[in-house]
Amino acid sequence: QVQLVESGGGLVQAGGSLRLSCAPSGGASSTRDMGWFRQAPGKERELVGGISWSGYNTWYADSVKGRFTISRDNAKRMVYLQMNSLEPDDTAVYYCATGCTNYATSRCVYWGQGTQVTVSS
Repeated sequence: QVQLVESGGGLVQAGGSLRLSCAPSGGASSTRDMGWFRQAPGKERELVGGISWSGYNTWYADSVKGRFTISRDNAKRMVYLQMNSLEPDDTAVYYCATGCTNYATSRCVYWGQGTQVTVSS
């Protein structure tokens, strides 16, 4: 079993920055690819991006490319989502996940509880 705990959400003004953290534990979590997803009110959950277990490969949704950066520190067992130039459309609950077989359709086995990010205009 893998447990995931997100933190770092909050309220920020448009143009600001936030860094979310995901603390995976159990189930060889440091050797798993990780994904970040988000779900806005009334919308389906969508992929934000992901990172390979080594940290060498990352991928992002077009909507966040150039603004968001995913990184990890396997020694600390942490995965991060650095969000810059935030926009009101980035307002959502953000989730980290692993055990994903299809990132495009959010098909993952393990999910965190989510952390709320609200961007005010």
